[in-house]
Amino acid sequence: MNSIHSRIAQELQVNIQQVQAAVGLLDEGATVPFISRYRKEVTGGLDDTQLRNLEERLQYLRELEDRRSTILKSIEEQGKLTPELAGQIHNAETKTLLEDLYLPYKPKRRTKAQIAREAGLEPLADLLLQDPTQDPEVAAAGYLNAEHKIESTRDALDGAKQILMERFSEDAALLEKLRNFLRGDGYLSAKVVAGKEVEGEKFRDYFEHKELLVKTPSHRALAMFRGRNEGILTLALELKDELEPGQMHPCEVMVGEHWKIADKGRAADRWLAEVVRWTWRVKLLTHLETDLLGDLRERAEADAIDVFARNLKDLLLAAPAGQISTIGLDPGLRTGVKVAVVDATGRVLDHGAIFPTPPQNRIQEAEAVLLQLCRKHNVGLIAIGNGTASRETDKFVGDFLKRYKDLKIQKVMVNESGASVYSASEFAAKEFPDLDVTIRGAISIARRLQDPLAELVKIEPKSIGVGQYQHDVSQTRLGKTLDAVVEDCVNAVGVEVNTASVPLLARVAGLNQTIASNIVEFRNKNGALKNRKQLLEVSRLGAKAFEQAAGFLRIAGAENPLDASAVHPESYSVVEKIASKHGRDIKALVGDTGFLRSLKPQDYVDEKFGLPTVTDIIKELDKPGRDPRPEFKTATFKEGVETLKDLVLGMILEGTVTNVTNFGAFVDVGVHQDGLVHISALSETFVKDPHSVVKAGDIVKVKVMEVDVQRKRIALSMRLGDEPGQTRAAGGNNEAGKKSRAPQNREFKADVKQGTMAALFEQAMKKK
Repeated sequence: MNSIHSRIAQELQVNIQQVQAAVGLLDEGATVPFISRYRKEVTGGLDDTQLRNLEERLQYLRELEDRRSTILKSIEEQGKLTPELAGQIHNAETKTLLEDLYLPYKPKRRTKAQIAREAGLEPLADLLLQDPTQDPEVAAAGYLNAEHKIESTRDALDGAKQILMERFSEDAALLEKLRNFLRGDGYLSAKVVAGKEVEGEKFRDYFEHKELLVKTPSHRALAMFRGRNEGILTLALELKDELEPGQMHPCEVMVGEHWKIADKGRAADRWLAEVVRWTWRVKLLTHLETDLLGDLRERAEADAIDVFARNLKDLLLAAPAGQISTIGLDPGLRTGVKVAVVDATGRVLDHGAIFPTPPQNRIQEAEAVLLQLCRKHNVGLIAIGNGTASRETDKFVGDFLKRYKDLKIQKVMVNESGASVYSASEFAAKEFPDLDVTIRGAISIARRLQDPLAELVKIEPKSIGVGQYQHDVSQTRLGKTLDAVVEDCVNAVGVEVNTASVPLLARVAGLNQTIASNIVEFRNKNGALKNRKQLLEVSRLGAKAFEQAAGFLRIAGAENPLDASAVHPESYSVVEKIASKHGRDIKALVGDTGFLRSLKPQDYVDEKFGLPTVTDIIKELDKPGRDPRPEFKTATFKEGVETLKDLVLGMILEGTVTNVTNFGAFVDVGVHQDGLVHISALSETFVKDPHSVVKAGDIVKVKVMEVDVQRKRIALSMRLGDEPGQTRAAGGNNEAGKKSRAPQNREFKADVKQGTMAALFEQAMKKK
């Protein structure tokens, strides 16, 4: 176990004591948010990202240890475990290497090699391998065996060949050597399946494609794997140049060198060379190709999941508009625009439908309804879903607000991805059993503007629509990662226990769906909770759940002001000590910045509460329940620019970043189709990771560089000095800039040359 701890400590570059402490807490059932927030002294200040990585590696390494024990036991039971082999197995650091070592001892169905061994042909194989001066035909003549159907020297040599092929292909050291060579020098080759050219048009960029395996970016890898899964492409592992007729494959040479097989004109050399050739072509090529393509897929999936996770975090932690009465509009054409009014707390006040869009165009009637709702409910915001008919609806609302300037209302376009999923969900049906799903969608749009986090937690993370090839990756791994992101975001912000929905409460550390439902049932029956201690009266919310959750649950207007803060109940004594020492009332302490900044945290440290905890408590008292999310801002779409046809090259627009990928960022400029800012056009300086420049929800200015109406593609640039049709390396025109930015510019040119831009639009991202 200590070996696991030391390895994780080395990987995370932290002390082993920190890892041991964190593992102990996790094994006791503590959650990552609780540990990172309230156990800083114990773990030495490990943050939630480090703890998530620790948790993931801990699971992998424990699985590795379990598998190691199983393999050792299996080989030992076979009576074949030598001290040397045991040492190799104990030192194996990956599951792949462990399985390579186990391969010769793994129980398997009777192979041709086993049959040959049963026929007594292993001594023949050993003889020819160890002494190539032996004539194969002469040597084989002594191993004829009618009982085992070895009736000719050819039969004997075929059996000996099968034995050596199996031995060669199950050598762990050789497998690792070949795998490393192909991983670094191998090329991923994609070709179209004959006759599938028309059906697979969207994969045309990969009909004849070849690039280094190690440098294949995740989005291209996943596109090619999707093409293979749909029967359009074949994938293979190849070398840079095709072999000349009669030329040995480099891997055949490596197999021969590993087993000291060389053509020196000896009697058995030609036969041994044939064994090597068959070993590579029959046994090793497919095995290693499968392994390495599997590794590529795993790496690509990890990248895609990481992209999704970062985008989801940015979206969940987007700025809330706040507690303002809001109208939500779910745009439509034939069926009209669905309307829902919610108060400052998200409670539904009114709902209906208006028809200001084609084909009805009942604009005056729609204005009258909207005006009446705005004045009746003192509306401050109008949230417009960005789906079908959104720009038509946006124009109608804009004209309406110009006509009634006294209303002082702000209109905002809201990303409605996932709203339809929520509308048809079981939770929405319970929340609004008497409302149509389209009205539920309008409610969700309104609430999403007020508080994105509180509303988006009601939707399965995978349905929010900020992923990259999300349906092509492991759904189990994706779901686990995204659930962790949601949990971290919810607990970073905190939850108002008296107004939170069941889905939001269920994401609080230590709680689950059942306890969350019980909390809502408790407050419905007994009224709003007045203090945190009442949580212990909730069914199934025991001491452990209370310990994990209490600090993240807020009670506004509570009897004890600390119940509305992130100060954990276990730490209230620290605040009481501060208040007592200075003769102050706790309520008077809260928000007294001058006094709190005069305090010395070390004066209140004791054996139970260390400096990090005391420091956090004093900061929290200064701004209790502070929201870590940014200030609310919105993009203003350019009037008259509503469809792709309205875009003009060189036009500068304001838009909202909807998705960030490894190859760039997608921006909504209000034309029903997101535009792509390629990584090379994100900044004047070199960009390695697009997330370092922009994040989902950012408001940015972009220039229109290319528009393809037929394919619904828009190329944008955040380098406003760029001109359409101009290709310029990021980093300016100076020589140093050109040199340091050259690799990125080459990759951009390669993307354009291969038509990858089209593939990205058509395959990776679709307007949700």
